[in-house]
Amino acid sequence: MILPLIGRGFDSNIYLVKGKRNTLIDSGTGMYFEDILEVLEREIDIEDIDQLILTHEHIDHTGGAEYFKRRVKDLKIVAHEKTAEILEKGIEPTSYLFSLPSPKVKIDLKLKEGDRIRIGDDIYRVLYTPGHSEGSICLYQEDKGILFSGDTVFSYGGIGRYDLPGGDLFKLEKSIERLSNLNVKDLYPGHGDYVVGVGDKHIKLSLRNVKEL
Repeated sequence: MILPLIGRGFDSNIYLVKGKRNTLIDSGTGMYFEDILEVLEREIDIEDIDQLILTHEHIDHTGGAEYFKRRVKDLKIVAHEKTAEILEKGIEPTSYLFSLPSPKVKIDLKLKEGDRIRIGDDIYRVLYTPGHSEGSICLYQEDKGILFSGDTVFSYGGIGRYDLPGGDLFKLEKSIERLSNLNVKDLYPGHGDYVVGVGDKHIKLSLRNVKEL
């Protein structure tokens, strides 16, 4: 079961995936943590959340991580090794855009391209997709065609910004091209609407858009 919590203000979307390994994907800025917690508590005992996976290092996805860590005793925080390097040093580069202090987050499990990780009841593959940021990943469940895309692609042909520190248009195009070759039915991006059933069409539109830049 996937419960989307669509982001408010500058916050990223947060997804709760329930199952054998209850998982949160992304954490928002932390500015609306208590409101998010209230919604989650209607769906799950907070102490039953096993892990929080961060799709990349930007504060609108990671600022809430320490709030969750303090509230959930045994929570494991998971991210790509490049994201981990940035967050553990407390040098996240977009914090100034939000007038917030840079988060300093200890990462319990560091991921790399091709790793497999249980999310809910299913095994997902880690896809390293730089371009929006240095540490961007997507999480792909091949059998069900589910993709958590972070800020690499959005619904309706949207693409992640590449003009922030760590961004790179060439790398972003290559990452989106890679995603366009996957069988994606359900697309769960880092911001905005999610798509059920026709995610691959939205990604192909993203590829067309990025190639026009």
